[in-house]
Amino acid sequence: MKLCTMTTHAAAIVAVFGVAAGAAAAGPQDVVDDSVKALEELSADPDTGWFRDNVQKAKAIVIVPSLVKAGFLVGGSGGNGVAMTRSDRGWSHPSFVTLASLTVGLQGGAQTGQLALLVMTDRGRDALFRNKFQLGGGVSVAEGPVEAGASAATTDILAFSRTKGVFGGVALEGATIAVRDSWNEEYYGREGVRPEDILAARDQVNPGAEKLRETAAAVRGP
Repeated sequence: MKLCTMTTHAAAIVAVFGVAAGAAAAGPQDVVDDSVKALEELSADPDTGWFRDNVQKAKAIVIVPSLVKAGFLVGGSGGNGVAMTRSDRGWSHPSFVTLASLTVGLQGGAQTGQLALLVMTDRGRDALFRNKFQLGGGVSVAEGPVEAGASAATTDILAFSRTKGVFGGVALEGATIAVRDSWNEEYYGREGVRPEDILAARDQVNPGAEKLRETAAAVRGP
C-alpha cells in the first residue's frame, strides 16, 4: 500500500509539472500579450458582472491566460501567468508566476481555459511577494461565481475561469503559485529582481506591459 501511494504521488508530481510545462512554450512577452486578451474576454463575458464590478476593489490580480487541465486518474492544471498589484498609482507592472494544481480521480481529456484570481486582502497580496505559496495553506481561496458576494469580505482570493466560452469557477484548493524568477530577470533586464521590486517598490518597468496595465484599469462595471 505504501509503495502504491508513493508511486501515485510520484505520478501526480510528474502529471502536474508536465501540465505546467505543456503550457510553458511561450515567452514572457507572449504571456503578457495573452493576458491582455484573456482579461478582455473574461470581462466581456455577460456572466462576469461581479468580476467586472470588483476588479478595481482588488488588492491584486493574477491572470493565467492558458490554464491547461489534463490527466486521467492522476492529473492536474498548470500554466504561466502574471501577477499585478493595485494602488492609488494604478496597476503595477507584472511579476511572472506559474500555477500548478493536482487532481486525483477520474479526469476528462485535456482542456485549456483562462483564469483570473482577484486578490481581495492584504494577506493574499503579500503572498505574491513570496517565492512560492499554496492556496488554502494560509491563503484562502473560493470559486468566484459561487461565493463572491458572500465570501469577498473574508476570502483572500476569488477564482474566476473561462473554458470553451463558458464562464465559471475552478477549484484551486491546494494549488501552488510560484514566482518565475528567470522570466522576471529576462523581462526587466536585471539579475536578482524580486516580486517586491516589481509589485511593491514598483521600480521595475517594461513598456511591453503598458497595454496590460491599461486593460486592467479599464475593467469596470456598468
